[in-house]
Amino acid sequence: MSDGKRVLTGTHFEIGNWACAEGAIAAGCTYVAGYPITPASEVANRLAERIPQVGGIFLQTEDEISAICSAIGAAWAGSKSMTATSGPGISLMQENIGFAVATETPLVIVDVQRFGPSTGVPSVGLAGDIVQVARGSHGDYQIIALCPESPQDMFDLTIRA
Repeated sequence: MSDGKRVLTGTHFEIGNWACAEGAIAAGCTYVAGYPITPASEVANRLAERIPQVGGIFLQTEDEISAICSAIGAAWAGSKSMTATSGPGISLMQENIGFAVATETPLVIVDVQRFGPSTGVPSVGLAGDIVQVARGSHGDYQIIALCPESPQDMFDLTIRA
């Protein structure tokens, strides 16, 4: 867990979205672009507060397409960059995910998966967004898709990403 410009040790109780944000900071992320969308808004809200405290930049964009394009540009400029969204935002980002893959741009895209009647069966746990994340854009490509199962796992996998 980060506090200011240092990483804290010990036991901390966090929700997964905040663990993601703190993992990004611990990994040295310096640029985050995002557009509010549930349930990923908590990641963006936390990073909007925390990233400037460690010398980074948070940009709230006008939509999900702008968020991923901005994160790609920041990666080209040498920043460790990321964006966070949920399933509908991933759908909008697909063309630019393919572009990032084609240009071999290092980038972290966090998909905070929704469950329920709006995007799936409310009573059945499904793979949901993972198929869209892994294979949604054009072309024959392989990406790394990490799937955390706890807030600690979210923290650790965000650092790994």
